[in-house]
Amino acid sequence: MDPMSIHEQLRRDLLDRQRDEITEYYIYNALADMLDDPKNAELLREIAEAEMRHYQEWRMYTGQEVPPSRFKIWLYLLLARIFGLVFTLRLMERGERRAQAAYERILRYIPQAETILREEEEHEERLLGLLQEERLAYISSIVLGLNDALVELMGALAGLTLALQNGPLIALSGMITGTAAALSMAASEYLSTKAEGGEKHPVRAATYTGITYFGAVIALILPYLFLDNYYLSLATSLLIAVLLIAAFTFYTAVVKETSFWRNFLEMTLITFGVAAFSFALGYALRLIFGVDIDV
Repeated sequence: MDPMSIHEQLRRDLLDRQRDEITEYYIYNALADMLDDPKNAELLREIAEAEMRHYQEWRMYTGQEVPPSRFKIWLYLLLARIFGLVFTLRLMERGERRAQAAYERILRYIPQAETILREEEEHEERLLGLLQEERLAYISSIVLGLNDALVELMGALAGLTLALQNGPLIALSGMITGTAAALSMAASEYLSTKAEGGEKHPVRAATYTGITYFGAVIALILPYLFLDNYYLSLATSLLIAVLLIAAFTFYTAVVKETSFWRNFLEMTLITFGVAAFSFALGYALRLIFGVDIDV
């Protein structure tokens, strides 16, 4: 390879690392301001200072200042407010892994970079080992609420679509069914958690399950309230279900470090399978009983 091209590639890698370091310096400091726990906040600021030190070390090689990525700072802070700190830090950690190839190229010419890489890995593991969030402790309750809502209500809506063939009536039936199911699931989660006698609080577990279930109910019935064609409403509800599955599966894949595609495909196939069966059942029952609702 041309020595000049090697030099240019190395310089680009170093500048990219500089930008990442200074960006993460601002992110960690901003995340520290969001924490109530002074111990964890202090740890975040400690890591932020390490990022600034790394930035200055890279600058010794490039000889120039690099501004932070304002978009990344805004994005990660937004994600932290919506999905929590652990999710955001895990996502940042994934970004570091994607930069591994650049680190390997840098290490060929700057062996001292190994110290920076090792220090960052140690800081991240130390931080992620300390941080705990309530939503992670109750993630099984959230999974229960979302899975049941998507499978049960999507199946009910598919069956009702063929049986009733009326958007507002389907939405009303879905709301009644979904609300009753949400309350039932919340009650079941309360009793189950109380019987287990673990660290989870039964009321909080029930609340997470019930709210997640009811939120999915609202999202799935909305198309029937705004679209005239009930088949299009069903298709839109299925799309919303897929988006909900994708979003939650991605969240759990990041915070739990599990496979996204395997869990996404499994949950999607189950949801669509139940919906298809219910759709066929609704059509069959309509033919058998000769039901024809015209509202």
